[in-house]
Amino acid sequence: MRLPLIWALLLFSAGSLVQGCPADCQCNQPQTVFCIARSSPAIPQGLPPDTAHLYMFESGLHTLSEDSFAGLPALRLLDLSQNLLSSLPRNVFQPLPGLHNLDLSANQLQEVTNESFHGLRLLERLYLDRNQLQTIHPAAFDSLESLLELKLQDNQLHTVPPLNLPTLLLLDISRNKIAALETGTVHVRSLESLKMAGLGLRSVDEELLQSLRNLHELDVSDNLLARVPGVLSQLPGLTRLSLAGNGLISQLRAEDFQQLQQLQDLDISNLNLNGLPWDFFASFPRLRAVTAAENPFNCVCPMSWVVSWARLGKASLRRPEETRCHFPPKNAGRLLQQLEYADFGCPTTSTSTSSTLRATSPKLPSSSRPLPPEARPTARHGSLMTTASPAPEGQPSPEAWLCPPHACLNGGLCQPGPNRHLECLCPLGFTGLFCEVVGGGTTALPEPTQTKQIAVKHVGSTSIKVGLQNYIRSKPQLKGIRLTYWNLSGPDKRPVTLSLPATLPEYTVRALKPNSSYHICIGALGDKAPQEELCVEAHTLHPTHQQHAPVTQSKGPDLPLVVAPSVAAVLLLLGLAVASSCYARQRRQQRKGQAAPGTPSPSPLELEGVAMSSEQSPKTAAPLSLEYEVPLMQPHFTGTAPPRALGPSYF
Repeated sequence: MRLPLIWALLLFSAGSLVQGCPADCQCNQPQTVFCIARSSPAIPQGLPPDTAHLYMFESGLHTLSEDSFAGLPALRLLDLSQNLLSSLPRNVFQPLPGLHNLDLSANQLQEVTNESFHGLRLLERLYLDRNQLQTIHPAAFDSLESLLELKLQDNQLHTVPPLNLPTLLLLDISRNKIAALETGTVHVRSLESLKMAGLGLRSVDEELLQSLRNLHELDVSDNLLARVPGVLSQLPGLTRLSLAGNGLISQLRAEDFQQLQQLQDLDISNLNLNGLPWDFFASFPRLRAVTAAENPFNCVCPMSWVVSWARLGKASLRRPEETRCHFPPKNAGRLLQQLEYADFGCPTTSTSTSSTLRATSPKLPSSSRPLPPEARPTARHGSLMTTASPAPEGQPSPEAWLCPPHACLNGGLCQPGPNRHLECLCPLGFTGLFCEVVGGGTTALPEPTQTKQIAVKHVGSTSIKVGLQNYIRSKPQLKGIRLTYWNLSGPDKRPVTLSLPATLPEYTVRALKPNSSYHICIGALGDKAPQEELCVEAHTLHPTHQQHAPVTQSKGPDLPLVVAPSVAAVLLLLGLAVASSCYARQRRQQRKGQAAPGTPSPSPLELEGVAMSSEQSPKTAAPLSLEYEVPLMQPHFTGTAPPRALGPSYF
C-alpha cells in the first residue's frame, strides 16, 4: 500500500508544478519558468503568479506592453537577453517591485527614458550591454537606489548620464564612443570595478580615480594612452589592472607602480615594450598572474632576469606561447620563457672556489650609478658574483646577482636568497656554499627549508635524478611514493605516474626530451590530497651540454678540485652485478616454468623494483583562482562577439 501512495504524492506534486504553465514554457522547478525558443513574439499569458525566476532569453521577443508583467508580484529575476526588443514602454517594469536582476543585454534598444525603470527600487543588477543605445535620459537611473552592477558596454553612447548611485560596485562602459568620463556627473564612491576599455581615451580623469578609494579592478585596455596613468600611485587597493592594447606605451617605470602592493593580476600585453625594468615584478608581493604577450621584446642581457623570475614560479606567465622575442635576430621569434641565460648575450662568467669561503653571497649594489671599469666586481673566491657590465640609469646590473651557468656544483639549484643574496640549494649528499663538499647528508639550507624542497640533479640531456630522502624523513608512516612528471615545453603534456618504494633514496627519471622543462611532483602513495604533494620544475640539459662528475674540494688550503673516478667505477660495477643477477634469476624461473601462463614479462621499471601505478589517470590542471576582493564579477571576454546564449553572472 505504501508504494502506490508515494507515486500518487509524486504525481500530485508534479501536477501542481505545471498547473497554469503556458504550453511553450517549462515550469518543472519551483517558482522558476523557462520560455526559450518560442515562436510567439510576445510575453506568454498564464504564467504562475508565484514565479520568482523567469528566463526568456533568445525567445524571439519583439515587443513589450505596459501589462506584460502584470500579475507577477513575486518576480525577482527577469532574463530578456538576446531578443529583438527595440524599445521599452513607459513603466513596463513597475508591477515588479521585488525585482533584483534585470538582463536586457544583446537586444536592439536605442534609447532609455526617465520612465523605463520606474518602481525598481530593489534592483541590484541591470545589464544593458550589447545593444544599440545612443542616448540615456539623465534621470534614467535615479530611482535605482540599490543598484550594485551596471553594464553599458558595446553600445553607441557618446556620454554617460549622471550616476548618483552610492551602492554601485561595478560599472562597465567599455567599447562605446565616450571621449571622457566627467567627474562631476559620476558619484560612485563605493565602486570596486571600473572598466573603460576601447573608448579611445588619451588620458584618464585623475580626479575621478582619486575619489574611488575602494577600487579593486581597473581596465583601461585598448585605448590611446601614451604613458601609464600616474594616478595609479593613489590606488593602493588595486588587485587587478589591465593596460593591454595601449600601443603608444613603450616604457614602464617602476615608480608608477610602487604603491600597488595588493596587485594580483597584471596585463601589459600588446603594448610597445622592448624591455622591462630590472626586477619589475618584485614590486608586487601578492602577484599571481602576468600577461606580457605581443610585445616586441629585445632579448638581450638586461632582459635575462625575466627568465629567472619565471622559473621561480611565484606568479604564472599567461599566454607564454605569444610572449616571444623580437630582437636580436638570433632570438627573433623564440619563446621568452624557454631561453637560457647564455642566449641573452651576457658577458662570460666564471666561478672559482678556495678553502676560504664566505658565509654569505654578495649583495646587490646599493647605488644605482654604474661603476667605473676598474671598480667593477668580478668573480671572487666563495662568491657567486659575476663580471658586471654597465646597467641602465636607475637599474642595478642584472649580472650582479644572476646565477652564471654551473654556479652551483653537483646539481645544486641556484636561487636568490634573503636580501637579494644568492644561495645554492644542494642535493642530498652535498654541502658547502657551492655544494662542493661531498658527504654530510644535508643541504646548505636550514633544516626547516630542506623538507619542503625536492632536490633534483641533471644526469644528462634526457635524465633527471630526483632526491626522495628528505620527503621520506618528513613522512614517518609512508607506505610508498607516487612520482608524477609531465613536459611543460612540448605539445604532449600528459602526466606519467610511477609508484616507488618508500625506501628508495633517489630515482632517475629517464627518456625525457632534451632542453625541456618538466613539472615533477612527489606525494604519498594512495593519498588523494594534491595539497600534500611537493612539486618542482626542472629543465633537462641541451644535448651539447656535458654534465660533469661530482666535484670535490679537499680540506687543504691549496689543494685543487679533484674528481673521484674510482668511486664511480665501483658503483658502476656493483650496478652491473645486481642487474645481471636479476636477469639470471628471471631466466632460471622461466626455464622451470614457474611463471603463470599469460604473465607479461616485466618492464625495465619493474626490474629496478618499481611498479607502474594504477593511478595513471590523466591529471587535469585546475584553473588559477585569483582571490579577488571584487564581488559579483562576471568573466571578461576579450572578443567583441560573446558566445551565443551566454548565461548571466547571477546564474
